[in-house]
Parts: sequence; C-alpha cells; structure tokens
Amino acid sequence: MITTMHIKNIGIIEDITIDFNQGLNVLTGETGAGKTLIIDSLQIISGGRFSKEMIRKGENHSFVELCMYEPENEKAIDGNIIVSREISLNGKNMCKINGRMVTVNELKEFMNQFIEIHGQNDNQNLLENKMHLNYLDSFIGEEIIKNKQKYQEQYEKYCKIKQELKNNFGDEKERQRKLDLLQYQIKEIEAANLKIKEEEELEDKRKIILNSEKITENLREADTLIAENGIDNISMAIRALEKIEQIDKKYEKASSELKNIYYELQELARDVNSYRSDIEFDEEERELVEERLNLIYSLKRKYGNTVEEILKYKESIKEEVEHIENLEEYNEKLKKKQNEIEEQMKELARQMHEIRSKNAEILSKRINQELEELEMRNAKVNVKVTYLEKEYLKTGKDKVTFYIVTNRGEEEKELSKIASGGEMSRTMLAIKKVVADTDKISVLIFDEIDTGISGKAANSVANKLKKIATTHQIMCISHLPNIAAAADYNYFISKNIYQERTKTQVKLLQEKEVIEEIARISSGEINEVSLQYANELRNKKVS
Repeated sequence: MITTMHIKNIGIIEDITIDFNQGLNVLTGETGAGKTLIIDSLQIISGGRFSKEMIRKGENHSFVELCMYEPENEKAIDGNIIVSREISLNGKNMCKINGRMVTVNELKEFMNQFIEIHGQNDNQNLLENKMHLNYLDSFIGEEIIKNKQKYQEQYEKYCKIKQELKNNFGDEKERQRKLDLLQYQIKEIEAANLKIKEEEELEDKRKIILNSEKITENLREADTLIAENGIDNISMAIRALEKIEQIDKKYEKASSELKNIYYELQELARDVNSYRSDIEFDEEERELVEERLNLIYSLKRKYGNTVEEILKYKESIKEEVEHIENLEEYNEKLKKKQNEIEEQMKELARQMHEIRSKNAEILSKRINQELEELEMRNAKVNVKVTYLEKEYLKTGKDKVTFYIVTNRGEEEKELSKIASGGEMSRTMLAIKKVVADTDKISVLIFDEIDTGISGKAANSVANKLKKIATTHQIMCISHLPNIAAAADYNYFISKNIYQERTKTQVKLLQEKEVIEEIARISSGEINEVSLQYANELRNKKVS
C-alpha cells in the first residue's frame, strides 16, 4: 500500500505531501483544483509518459516520490519501499528505487507489481486483450498454477532448443544458404591467389608507372651530369693529387679517397643508366597492375583490412564450413528432443485449455451478476478462450478475449470496442470485484469511475468499491456523494492563490468536514437539506 506521496512542481501543484491509508480513499474537490494532477503524478511515478509542459511554470524540474509498505517484497527495507522520479526541463530523467538509480522501463516494470490505474482516457489493462488471459488465470487460481508452471518449464527448454537450432543452422534452407555463401567466399579468395606483400610491390610499381615520364627525364639529366661533368672532373682532380702525393702523406690519403669516390661514382653511373632502361612500360602492363590492385581492394572491403587478414578469414570460414557440414547429426538429435518437448507442451496446453474454457463460463456468469448489481442488467460479458493450433505462447496455446453486449439486441463486440466511459468503468469494476481475492495488485486507482452513472448505479459502484477495499488499497477521484459517503478516508482538494500564483492544497477531512463535503457535492451548496441528505448517506456507509 502507498503510505505517503510527495509531489513537487507539477502543474498547479507546488509542493504537497499526502498520507494515504488502507481501505477506500476518496478524493473530492473543486473542478480544476488538481485532482487529476495527483493521478497524473501516480502515473509518472509508475513509469508513465511525461510531458515537459507539466512542469510548473517558472521551475526547472518536477519531482514525485512514494513511500510504500510492502513487507513481502524482496526490495523492501523494514517493509518500506521508496521510489522517486525527477524530470528536468532539459530532458534529464532520474528514477530511483530505494536510492538506487534505475531506468524508466525498470521503474515501470517494478511499479506494475503494485499499482493499477484506471482512468477515462488511459490505456487501461482492460482494453488490452493480452491482459484478459491474466484476469482469467487469476480467477482460476491454484487449479491452473501447476500446469502453467510445468508448461512454462517446457516452453523455456523449447525456446532454448529453437534458438540453438537457429544458431546451428538447423533450418535446412538457412543452412544451405549459409554454406553457399561461405563456399562462394572461399572460391573468390582462392581464385585471387593472393601473396603476402604483393599489394605493397604493386603499389610501388604503380607509382613508378604513373611517374615514368618524370623519372626518365630526371635520370637522363643525372646520367649526363655524372658522366660528362662528374667523372671527368674527378679524374682530373685525381691526376693533380698524384703529382704531390709523394710530398706528404695527407695528399696521398686525399688522392686515395678521391679514387674510391671515382670508382663508386662510376658504379653509380652504371646504375643510373640501367634505371633508365627499367622505366620502359607499355599501356597493357599499366592496366594489369591497376586490375590486380582493384581486385585486392575489393577483397579487402569484403574480408579484411590487409592481405594477411583476408587469408586468415579464408581459413576461418573453411573451418566454419566443416563445422556446419558436421552439425546435421547433432541438429537431428536437437529436433528429436524438440518434438518430444512439443508433445509434452501440447498435452499441458490442452489441459489448460479445458480448465480455462470451463472457468471462462463461470467467470462470465460471475461478472454478469456483478454487472446486474451495477445497474447494467442488459449487459452480458462473454469470456472466450480460443485454442491456437499452430502457435505456442509462453502461457500455452490459448487466446483469451472478453466480449460484451451492452444492450439487448446488439451484436457481441470485443470489450476494447466499448465507447461509453461509464460502461467501461463499471465493467472493469465488476471484473475487479470478481478477481479481487486472487489479484496480486495491492493498489487500485480509479480516476472518476463515476462518469456517466447516477442513482442506483452510483450506490452499487460505491458498494463494490467498498468491498474491494477490504483486500486492496483504493484511491478514487469522484464527484458522486454516494462514493464519498462510502469512503474510509476523505481528502479535499482545493486551490488557492498565494503571491499571485495558484497552488493546490490537500486536506484529510474530519467526520464533520466529510458530511459537509458530501452535502456540497450532492447539491452544490451546504444547507440544512443537503446536510441531512449527507448524514443519511453516511449512515448507510457499508461496513
């Protein structure tokens, strides 16, 4: 149950704290005072969507915090769980459970265990067909639990094998497709006959080919300068030094070193001359180099950043081909096991279908009894269980859908097609009343469930809410005196202007104030007649 709620900077709510109680908590008050903002805040703390426009004007963030007493939950500390959510104008969203930061989805999943909100404009669980099976199974209780657990154990094994077969290419078409692809890749790489460092050599050759004219011209100039000037001049310098080398050792040394240079220069001249002959390329050779490099570039884009990586990839996919080809026997064993599990699942699903079909009729009758008491005498709910021949779901092979006829002579429609808010509210209330004993949700919140009803129907709704409140904490926004009179705790929501700003205020009413509030909402004013009526309603309060 929710013990305390703290809301800050949401709409006209500046900063309020509300202490809630077990039983039926009814919120009443002036139109536009902020009652719906309290429900919106509960949706926000439950992981619902939030618009930045909801942040109070002039503030940069909104904050909602709940303290819940859930002693049986593993996250509870001394029985208490504190959840909070802070949202800033810049989009920052901070959610916490007992001080630990969580994502919005984690918060939503966690809060779904405790709180269920029913509003006129919400995507209520009742409108979601996937929730209908949960309602039916919750109503059935122990009779289906063991079968469901056994089925889900087999379902997990089934899904695991199915995934393993997928990973192992258990599907023949997928396996062959993969083999064809890998064998094509191996063939493509082997056909290229790649060699280590081949790319570098081709790049160098390509560079020379592209610059051959420039290279030839400069080699010719270098050859001419060395042969005509360099060698002749050095030869004459050597003869000059030879004439004085007998005079001093240093002249002899210089002459010897110059001779070495002369011989090296002659060798270099021969090299340069030979380089010139190497630069002769034709167009066909250039095209061959370009084609080979393009082939290597293409393979690199597909299989690796270098020739070494491509060759390594080829070896790895050869191993994968061998692995896939040898999987067939193992996959056959998996398929056999899968078929055995399917047979067990099918039998368990059949048993669950029989249990659900039988109890769907009982649930339909019970809901229709409740609807009759809620002044929907012509409405009939029909809980249908459809067996899915080809599909295995986590919950079995059943699809459960709630159908309803709201008026005699009309066609049966899915519950989600109901247009009337009042009919939807009462239908939902009837279902909740029937499954209340087994429903694990501890907090039920009703936003204006009284829309579209009055008179005897209002008394019936108040009575049902009161009975559900014996096993759940109920919070209800209402404009009906009948519901306010049935409350265990009444809260008055008002708005006041302080320093030119409107602020919401919440007050837990004492008994005298409760009578006055019932009188106000019953006639619009507090007078002797309305107070007498309020006292009569309050005295009829269901205990």
